Amino acid sequence: MGVNMTEALAALDLPPAVKIQTLKLLARISQAAGADELWRASDRAAGFVLGLETVEVLDATSIKALYEIFDVATTARRQEDAQ
Repeated sequence: MGVNMTEALAALDLPPAVKIQTLKLLARISQAAGADELWRASDRAAGFVLGLETVEVLDATSIKALYEIFDVATTARRQEDAQ
């Protein structure tokens, strides 16, 4: 996870349980062994954020930021595989 992503995550001030799960999902994305595993990890992360959004655990700004953090992580991992 890059410095900017770490800073973005820290700025969200997530509840501890949400932060732990977010870090686990980011680890799954960064450690994906191939395209299929990356898509599964990315879909799981999106579902996690959708769940948080559905039960209104976080405000809209934090939800948007989490979607963006997972999207950036997925894109970065995909680019690593392409090189």
